[in-house]
Amino acid sequence: MKVAVGASSFSQSSDRALRLLTDKGIEVVKNPYGRKMTVDETIRHLQGADGLLAGLELLNEDVLSKAPTLKAIARIGIGMDNVDIEAVKRRKIALSNTPDAPTEAVAEMTMAALLAIGHKLIQCNDEMHRNIWKKHIGFSLKNLNVLLIGYGRIGKRVKCMLNVFGSNIKAYDEYLSGYDTDLEQKLAWADVISLHASGNKEVLTPERFGKMKNGVVILNSARGALLNEQALVEALESGRVSYFWGDVFWQEPYEGKLQNIENAILTPHIATYNSYCRETMEVEAVENLLYDLEMAFVRMEG
Repeated sequence: MKVAVGASSFSQSSDRALRLLTDKGIEVVKNPYGRKMTVDETIRHLQGADGLLAGLELLNEDVLSKAPTLKAIARIGIGMDNVDIEAVKRRKIALSNTPDAPTEAVAEMTMAALLAIGHKLIQCNDEMHRNIWKKHIGFSLKNLNVLLIGYGRIGKRVKCMLNVFGSNIKAYDEYLSGYDTDLEQKLAWADVISLHASGNKEVLTPERFGKMKNGVVILNSARGALLNEQALVEALESGRVSYFWGDVFWQEPYEGKLQNIENAILTPHIATYNSYCRETMEVEAVENLLYDLEMAFVRMEG
C-alpha cells in the first residue's frame, strides 16, 4: 500500500503519525517540495497512491481524474476549500478531516495577536531594537467589544478565552439560527472583529467597512477571501482600521500591499503550528486514512 503526503510539514515536529504508517509496512511518499504543490506536481505525486494525507494542494476534477488508484483522502486540518467534494463523491473516494485538533491552537493564536496589539508589544519591540525608548498606551481586554464572525468550534473557544478577560462579546454566523442577523449593527458596535467563518464568501465587503467603528481592530485566522483586500488597505491607511492581523490570505504565499503597511501584522498561515496541535492533527488524519483504506479494501475483496 502507498500513501502520498501533500502537507509540507508532515512529521517535522513528531514522527508518531509517520510510524503509524511505516510500522504497518505502508510506503509513505512525502511532499518533496517543502511547500504547497502545484496541480501538475500533485498529479505526479499521486501516481500509484492508495491514500493521500492532504494539505492545501488543489484537489480538483483534473487532479482526481488522473489519480485512478486513489481510495481515500484525509485532510490534515479543517478546511475543505481546496477539495472538489462532488468529484470525490463521484469517484467514491473516502474523505475526512480533523476539525477538533486545531481549535485550541487557532484560538490561542488569535488571543496572542489581540494581546500583542492591545499592549503595543510589536511596536515597542521594534522601537527598542532601534534604540527608541518610548512608552505607548494600549487598550485592555476588559469591557472590550468583540464581534466574532463565525461561531463554530473556534469562535466558541475564543469566546471562552475572552470571557476570562471580561470582554463584551457578540457573534454573527449566517448559517446559525439566532446569530444570523444585525451584522451592520454589530459592526458599528465592535472595537474588535475576529473572523472565524468557513467558506470563501466575502463577508467584510467595501460597503461594510464603512459601517465599522473608527479605529477598529480586525483579526483573521479563517480565510483570506472573507474580507476585501483593497478595502482593508484603504481602511488601514485612513485609520478606520487601527490594526489588522492576518494569518490567511487571498493567495499564499502572500505578496501584496499589506506588506508595506506598518499596522498590518502578518503571519504565514501558522496558527496551527505548535507541536501539540500538529502531532494531534497528523495522528487523527492517519487514523482516519487507515480506517477508510481498510474499508475500501474490504469492499474490493467483497
